[in-house]
Amino acid sequence: MLEILRDRFRARVQASLTRAGLTLPWWVPVSSTLVSAVFAVVALVQRDALLPPGPVALAGLVVIVRPLIWATTDWVVPWVRMAALIVAAAILLVEPVLPDFAPLLLLMAATEAGSILRSPLGIALVTAAGELVLVVAGIWGGLIGGPVYMVAVLLGLCGGLVVRWYTRALDAERGARDVSRDKALLAERQRIAREVHDVVGHSLSITLLHLTGARHALQQDRDVDEAIEALTEAEQVGRAAMADIRRTVGLLADSPSGSAPLPGVEDIATLVERTRSAGLAVRYTQEGDLGRVGASEGLGLYRIVQESLVNVVKHAPGATAEVRLNAGRSGLRLVVSNTLPATVRRAAEDGSGLAGMAVRAAQLGAELSAGPSGRQWIVRVTVPGAKP
Repeated sequence: MLEILRDRFRARVQASLTRAGLTLPWWVPVSSTLVSAVFAVVALVQRDALLPPGPVALAGLVVIVRPLIWATTDWVVPWVRMAALIVAAAILLVEPVLPDFAPLLLLMAATEAGSILRSPLGIALVTAAGELVLVVAGIWGGLIGGPVYMVAVLLGLCGGLVVRWYTRALDAERGARDVSRDKALLAERQRIAREVHDVVGHSLSITLLHLTGARHALQQDRDVDEAIEALTEAEQVGRAAMADIRRTVGLLADSPSGSAPLPGVEDIATLVERTRSAGLAVRYTQEGDLGRVGASEGLGLYRIVQESLVNVVKHAPGATAEVRLNAGRSGLRLVVSNTLPATVRRAAEDGSGLAGMAVRAAQLGAELSAGPSGRQWIVRVTVPGAKP
């Protein structure tokens, strides 16, 4: 039961802070109220024999206005909080005592003004009102140590301004962290979108080639065995694509959906062989030690080759292609070329695959060039400084 009441009170105070546009923890205003109440109680006890019951009761009532409002509503106007402290201190300082705790209420009011109020004019008015109460109490009430109390009020104001500065710094830090997190999430989503785009584009292109081969085998050659072989290859490509998509989309989940690794540079040969078996005349040559290629570089190069071969199937049907990979000490060099009829050059340049390849190359710190050269379309990727 106590925990429920505590949680409700905490939620109410936090709602008050939110409505006031403050990002302070709930315990800060609660602590301020409790400290103010302690100062007020001590000041009231000091004056029980000096002031008539009326002023003492009035001052006590003004002090407890804030906790009463908090206990009955979920909204506290900052001006009410500070005005209650100033009025209570003014009533109590009608008859000053030595030492006097009443001026400490003015210190709390200045501290809250510096930390809560947004208007510099409001902060100045609260501080000036507190100082004015001390001046009047010193001149007509005989308050001893008035200048010391006035300096204490200014110190309270400085403390409130420090709290305000730290609060703003914390808000800025949280904002920057949120922006950084949003950028990271966006970058991750874009990366996963590119992965899915490459996987789907390649698998559909290869599957269509196999289906076309199966149709030709049935329509022209009446070769059922060849058609079945082509359909089997299409099925395998589809299943592999589904596994890749499941693995890639699984990156969005809290836990991985599978333990199979993403493709790397050593899988380029399998990719080329799969594309060749689907009907595209493509040749693959590799030089150097693939052990020099890191996992990120290998995945990027694999996707670039994948997208390049998809573009060949889409934009240059019947063309011949070649993939050359060189892994040397100075870096990696990948070249994908294919014969290019002039009628499809415009389509190749307008495709979205080049933008995806450019992004992947930029992530690797690589240089990428793609375009026609004579009667060929050539994609060149150079990754400097491969891992030794």
